Amino acid sequence: MATRSRRAHGALMVVSLTPLLFASGARAQDASAPPADAPMQEPGENAAPALTPEELQEIEKALGSDAASAQQNAPTGTAAPPASMPGGGSALSIPGVNNPNTGANFLDLSFILDVAAAAFTDKEPLQSGAHDPTRNGFNLQQLELSIGSVVDPYFRFDANIVFSQFGVEIEEAYGTTLALPYNLQVRAGQFLTRFGRINPTHPHSWDFVDQPFAVGRIFGGESNRGLGAEVSWLAPLPWYVEVIGSTTDATGEATARSFLGSTSERVQSPFDLQLTGAVKQFFPLSDDLSLMWGLSTATGPNPTGYRNRTDVFGTDLYLRYRPITQAHNTTLITLQAEAFYRRRQVPGDVLTDFNTYAQAAWRFSPRWATALRYELGTAARGEDGARVIDPLDPDWTESRNRVSANVTFWPTEFSRLRVQGARDHAGWRDEPGYSLMLALELVTGAHGAHAF
Repeated sequence: MATRSRRAHGALMVVSLTPLLFASGARAQDASAPPADAPMQEPGENAAPALTPEELQEIEKALGSDAASAQQNAPTGTAAPPASMPGGGSALSIPGVNNPNTGANFLDLSFILDVAAAAFTDKEPLQSGAHDPTRNGFNLQQLELSIGSVVDPYFRFDANIVFSQFGVEIEEAYGTTLALPYNLQVRAGQFLTRFGRINPTHPHSWDFVDQPFAVGRIFGGESNRGLGAEVSWLAPLPWYVEVIGSTTDATGEATARSFLGSTSERVQSPFDLQLTGAVKQFFPLSDDLSLMWGLSTATGPNPTGYRNRTDVFGTDLYLRYRPITQAHNTTLITLQAEAFYRRRQVPGDVLTDFNTYAQAAWRFSPRWATALRYELGTAARGEDGARVIDPLDPDWTESRNRVSANVTFWPTEFSRLRVQGARDHAGWRDEPGYSLMLALELVTGAHGAHAF
């Protein structure tokens, strides 16, 4: 009723304004001689009364309320009316571009293409990542569609859809809260768990063409992810401390390898889910030097027997040096390391193994960088400390180490070329294997900054 009353009031004001407009037109015609057949009129006869400034202000206010009411009742994202002249406007409403409603939602979209040419001396390269080059010749690592948008004041939506030569995969699709109290945040959907540093990232943010083999050995080629929910809390401390806990499905051959893997076990209790916890700490050591240190753990069932479980413990370290206090110095040096300790219950024994990697990257100019990485994975051992056959990796009877080095060139921030060579020595093979890769990455669309 209030809207209807305002509209009626506005209509009355418009009607009352009409005599004024005609009167103004009549006054404009007084300057020229009237037609000879025009009837004579006494001054002031039927003339519209003059309006005071207060009345004019009231008219403008009523008209403004009418326009605001009409805009308020219009659907979200409605564009302004197109111009009457051809070519004077666009009939397509693009929020944030030609839409005057600045509060309209819009999607950030980007495509990321990763392709590589590779050469291996081994007939069966020991590549464990789903996005790694795995054969001689050309390899499509991925075509990733990244989607992101703020839904409303309470939620944000993000998704990563990966296209390969063999199909389409929803890698991530989740919502994140934006307005919870007490420094809390919740994610729900399918997402990469925040175990360690490499696991929650995508290939375009890696310093190497392939992922460390520790991630593939423990979690799977697609890293650890699943459907579930995550809660994170930013502790009110003098330095940055974030505490994270998540629960996800424990199944997936390429995402939960150490847990239920490819089995189709039903969830009958909370013990059938994977639980992941992490603590992230950030220390600004100086204006040029900063350190991030994390502790992670994951636990869940494995299919080797009733109530048999797998526990994974990890720690990660990231040291970053960038001399921002020195003008025109674009040097960037990073040191990164992770260590994984896995403990798996199997019938009659408990198997343990240790995996780690350490890498250093040096960006010595805005367009050029080089990096070096060392990886180590031990054979599985039983409770008595002796080496045993691991059902997940029956060939992994000796330690394995790999050394990789690369050089990267960025023509622009939207393209990247990388040459990488590696020596992979698996103790159960007679000779080490060598590889050479040339990778190209192209990014188009919205491209946000990478996480620290």
